[in-house]
Amino acid sequence: MYVTIDTSALIAVIGNEGSKKEIIKITEGYSLCAPKSVHWEIGNAFSAMFKRQKISLALAQQALAVYRDIPIKYIDVPLETTLDISESQNIYAYDTYLIQCAQQTSTPLLTLDKGLKTAAEKMGVSLLEVES
Repeated sequence: MYVTIDTSALIAVIGNEGSKKEIIKITEGYSLCAPKSVHWEIGNAFSAMFKRQKISLALAQQALAVYRDIPIKYIDVPLETTLDISESQNIYAYDTYLIQCAQQTSTPLLTLDKGLKTAAEKMGVSLLEVES
Protein backbone atom coordinates (compact mmCIF):
# COMPACT_ATOMS: atom_id res chain seq x y z
CA MET A 1 0.00 0.00 0.00
CA TYR A 2 1.10 3.54 -0.73
CA VAL A 3 0.98 6.80 1.16
CA THR A 4 1.29 10.24 -0.44
CA ILE A 5 4.08 12.13 1.31
CA ASP A 6 4.48 15.88 1.45
CA THR A 7 7.68 17.91 1.32
CA SER A 8 7.26 18.93 4.97
CA ALA A 9 7.40 15.29 6.09
CA LEU A 10 10.33 14.52 3.80
CA ILE A 11 12.29 17.53 5.08
CA ALA A 12 11.58 16.43 8.66
CA VAL A 13 13.08 13.01 7.91
CA ILE A 14 16.10 14.05 5.86
CA GLY A 15 16.77 17.03 8.12
CA ASN A 16 16.66 14.92 11.30
CA GLU A 17 13.85 17.00 12.82
CA GLY A 18 12.05 15.92 15.98
CA SER A 19 9.19 14.23 14.11
CA LYS A 20 11.55 12.02 12.08
CA LYS A 21 11.12 8.87 14.19
CA GLU A 22 7.32 9.18 14.26
CA ILE A 23 7.17 9.69 10.48
CA ILE A 24 9.34 6.65 9.87
CA LYS A 25 7.26 4.62 12.33
CA ILE A 26 3.88 5.45 10.80
CA THR A 27 5.09 4.89 7.23
CA GLU A 28 6.54 1.47 8.03
CA GLY A 29 5.10 -1.06 5.62
CA TYR A 30 4.01 1.64 3.15
CA SER A 31 5.54 2.59 -0.16
CA LEU A 32 5.75 6.31 -0.83
CA CYS A 33 4.32 8.33 -3.68
CA ALA A 34 4.27 12.05 -4.32
CA PRO A 35 3.50 14.44 -7.14
CA LYS A 36 6.50 15.26 -9.31
CA SER A 37 6.51 18.77 -7.81
CA VAL A 38 7.79 17.45 -4.47
CA HIS A 39 11.19 16.86 -6.04
CA TRP A 40 11.59 20.59 -6.76
CA GLU A 41 9.96 21.63 -3.51
CA ILE A 42 12.83 19.92 -1.69
CA GLY A 43 15.24 22.27 -3.46
CA ASN A 44 13.03 25.24 -2.67
CA ALA A 45 12.90 24.28 1.01
CA PHE A 46 16.68 24.21 1.18
CA SER A 47 16.98 27.55 -0.62
CA ALA A 48 14.60 29.07 1.95
CA MET A 49 16.77 27.64 4.75
CA PHE A 50 19.85 29.19 3.12
CA LYS A 51 18.14 32.59 3.02
CA ARG A 52 17.30 32.33 6.74
CA GLN A 53 20.81 30.98 7.46
CA LYS A 54 19.29 27.84 9.03
CA ILE A 55 21.47 25.32 7.19
CA SER A 56 24.87 25.12 5.56
CA LEU A 57 25.44 23.93 2.01
CA ALA A 58 27.30 20.88 3.34
CA LEU A 59 24.37 19.85 5.56
CA ALA A 60 21.89 20.44 2.75
CA GLN A 61 23.97 18.25 0.46
CA GLN A 62 24.03 15.49 3.10
CA ALA A 63 20.26 15.72 3.48
CA LEU A 64 19.84 15.64 -0.29
CA ALA A 65 21.87 12.43 -0.43
CA VAL A 66 19.47 10.89 2.12
CA TYR A 67 16.50 12.15 0.08
CA ARG A 68 17.86 10.52 -3.06
CA ASP A 69 17.93 7.15 -1.26
CA ILE A 70 14.22 7.30 -0.36
CA PRO A 71 12.21 5.30 -2.90
CA ILE A 72 9.35 7.51 -4.05
CA LYS A 73 7.02 6.86 -6.95
CA TYR A 74 6.42 10.22 -8.63
CA ILE A 75 2.92 10.83 -9.93
CA ASP A 76 1.96 13.21 -12.74
CA VAL A 77 -1.17 15.23 -11.98
CA PRO A 78 -3.25 17.09 -14.58
CA LEU A 79 -2.82 20.86 -14.46
CA GLU A 80 -6.39 21.49 -15.62
CA THR A 81 -7.70 19.83 -12.46
CA THR A 82 -5.10 21.70 -10.42
CA LEU A 83 -6.53 25.02 -11.52
CA ASP A 84 -10.09 23.98 -10.69
CA ILE A 85 -9.18 22.78 -7.20
CA SER A 86 -6.79 25.65 -6.48
CA GLU A 87 -9.44 28.21 -7.38
CA SER A 88 -12.33 26.52 -5.61
CA GLN A 89 -10.38 25.82 -2.41
CA ASN A 90 -8.29 29.03 -2.48
CA ILE A 91 -5.03 27.12 -2.05
CA TYR A 92 -1.66 27.12 -3.79
CA ALA A 93 -1.02 24.78 -6.69
CA TYR A 94 1.69 22.96 -4.70
CA ASP A 95 -0.88 21.95 -2.08
CA THR A 96 -3.31 21.01 -4.82
CA TYR A 97 -0.75 18.69 -6.44
CA LEU A 98 -0.52 16.73 -3.19
CA ILE A 99 -4.28 16.51 -2.82
CA GLN A 100 -4.59 15.36 -6.43
CA CYS A 101 -1.86 12.77 -5.96
CA ALA A 102 -3.63 11.32 -2.93
CA GLN A 103 -6.94 11.31 -4.79
CA GLN A 104 -5.52 9.74 -7.96
CA THR A 105 -3.74 6.99 -6.04
CA SER A 106 -6.47 6.53 -3.40
CA THR A 107 -3.86 6.94 -0.70
CA PRO A 108 -3.73 8.76 2.63
CA LEU A 109 -1.69 11.96 2.80
CA LEU A 110 1.13 12.50 5.27
CA THR A 111 1.93 16.16 5.82
CA LEU A 112 3.03 18.39 8.69
CA ASP A 113 1.44 21.43 7.03
CA LYS A 114 -1.73 22.40 8.91
CA GLY A 115 -3.19 24.38 6.01
CA LEU A 116 -2.71 21.46 3.65
CA LYS A 117 -4.28 19.10 6.21
CA THR A 118 -7.37 21.31 6.40
CA ALA A 119 -7.70 21.59 2.61
CA ALA A 120 -7.15 17.83 2.15
CA GLU A 121 -9.84 17.00 4.69
CA LYS A 122 -12.28 19.34 2.91
CA MET A 123 -11.55 17.44 -0.30
CA GLY A 124 -12.20 14.07 1.36
CA VAL A 125 -8.56 12.95 1.49
CA SER A 126 -7.66 10.76 4.47
CA LEU A 127 -4.62 11.69 6.51
CA LEU A 128 -1.86 9.85 8.32
CA GLU A 129 -1.34 11.89 11.48
CA VAL A 130 2.01 12.55 13.11
CA GLU A 131 1.49 12.81 16.86
CA SER A 132 4.80 14.28 17.93
